[in-house]
Amino acid sequence: MPDSLTQTPAATDVTAAAPLIDAHSLAFRVVGAGGEVNILRGVDLSVAPGEAVGIVGPSGSGKTSLLMLLAGLERPSGGSLRVAGHDLAALDEDALARFRRDNLGIVFQAFHLVPTMTALENVAIPLEFAGRADAFDRAAEALRSVGLGHRLSHYPGQLSGGEQQRVALARAFVAEPALLLADEPTGNLDRATGEMVMDLLFGLRERFSTTLVLITHDPSLASRCERQVRVEDGRIVSDTRCVPVAA
Repeated sequence: MPDSLTQTPAATDVTAAAPLIDAHSLAFRVVGAGGEVNILRGVDLSVAPGEAVGIVGPSGSGKTSLLMLLAGLERPSGGSLRVAGHDLAALDEDALARFRRDNLGIVFQAFHLVPTMTALENVAIPLEFAGRADAFDRAAEALRSVGLGHRLSHYPGQLSGGEQQRVALARAFVAEPALLLADEPTGNLDRATGEMVMDLLFGLRERFSTTLVLITHDPSLASRCERQVRVEDGRIVSDTRCVPVAA
C-alpha cells in the first residue's frame, strides 16, 4: 500500500456539493443454474463531483457489477442509486440511454470500438447521438488530443492495442461527461503502453474536471486517485482518502 495513504476515512471529509454518485444499501443479485447469487450486498458509496476514486479488490468481488449499476447497464436488486441527480431505478431503457449520453463516458478493458467504423467515426458516435452538428470536427480534435490526429481514417483492425484504447479514451471524453467510468482500462496492454494510456486518462480528467471511478487490480494506478475503495465479497470493506501519487 502506498506510503501516501492516510488513516483518515474518506467519509469524514464533508463537502457542501451534492454527491454525483449516491448509493445506499445497494444490492445486486443474479439467478444462475445453481440458484440465486448475491454479487453486491448492501453497498453504501458517495462520490463528490470532481473526485477520482479507485475501486480495488480481488476478482469476483463485485467491482465490475458496481460499475455496471453506476452506468445504468444493470438494474439494482435492492437499495437506492442516484447518479448525476437521476434515480436510475426509476428510468426506463430509453431514459437510461439518454442518461448515459448526457452524463457518462465509459472505457472498458476491451476497447469496444465498432470495427466497420474509422477512428473518427467511432469517436463521433456520442456526439451524433446528441445531435451535434460539429460532431466530426470535435471528434477530430479529440483524436488529436490523444496523439492520433494521423489516424483519423484508420479502422480499429489497423490500429495497435494502445491506439485502440486511445480512440476509446477520445470517445469517452469527447462530450465532456460529468462522470467517467473505467474498468481495467490497461488490462489488455503492456506496461509501458498502459502507463501512457493512463497518463492520457488522468490528463484529460484534470482538463475537464471529470469525476472518475476507476476499477483496477494495479495498485500503482489506484494510487493515482485521491480515494481508494476496496470491495470484497460484494461489500465495501475500506474507503481511504489518499494523496495521489504522480506517474
